[in-house]
Amino acid sequence: MLNNIKKFISQNTGLVIRLDDIAKNMNWDMMDKCETLFDKHNIKPIMGIIADNQDTSLKLFPENESFWKKVKSWSDKGWEISIHGYSHVYKQVVKKKDIFGYGGNSEFYGLSYEEQKEKVEKALKKFNEEKIKVRSFFAPNHTYDFNTLKVLKECGIINIIDGYGLMPYTKMGLNFFPQLFYKLLILPFGIQSTQIHINGWDEEDFKKFSNFIEKNSIRIITFNQAILKINNGIFYKFLNVLVEKILKILRIFKRRGSVT
Repeated sequence: MLNNIKKFISQNTGLVIRLDDIAKNMNWDMMDKCETLFDKHNIKPIMGIIADNQDTSLKLFPENESFWKKVKSWSDKGWEISIHGYSHVYKQVVKKKDIFGYGGNSEFYGLSYEEQKEKVEKALKKFNEEKIKVRSFFAPNHTYDFNTLKVLKECGIINIIDGYGLMPYTKMGLNFFPQLFYKLLILPFGIQSTQIHINGWDEEDFKKFSNFIEKNSIRIITFNQAILKINNGIFYKFLNVLVEKILKILRIFKRRGSVT
């Protein structure tokens, strides 16, 4: 009995490495270090690619003229290439009414269906031109509205690397893969993805990341493996709601604590 429980937990515990803000202009020295690390441990991360980066903070980094060749090489290695917005420019103000209740600013939330569809279609066109297959998406700053979800579904992108819960789930005809924490953390049970921004890293940050990978590589899974763990059972639906409520409460207290 105990062995069966341990086996069940082991089979349903894992972390998908997700890197955000991958663009022509970025911290390429750090990206090269991460790629070497991933290859060493046979890790196939999710790469959040900005199709047409216009983010001025990212443009401060050097530009890789072979960017799309690099993205294609990642895809050829089996890394998951995901659309991370179109321009990564936040023009819309969100007042906690987005799908996941994050608030802040957004590239997509609040725009009309037509405007959002144009963004997604432009992104898809660029990936198609570069002969890179994409099947997943995660919005800058986690902010979506129902038009975003409708557009993604109609454009054939049904995998969203965001959401609350302990296991990937399906809702409104879309698959959601929970991303719960800002820091590197593997829960004792469940399938999650990270949120990693390497553009602001220094050598100490990379060292901590490398140590984390060395220690936990056995529990790091691929996106394909995560897809196989989609679970829409009643028990998991209850857990998803519970996790969402707990995290939202914790974030409220964290914001209050940061006010001086």
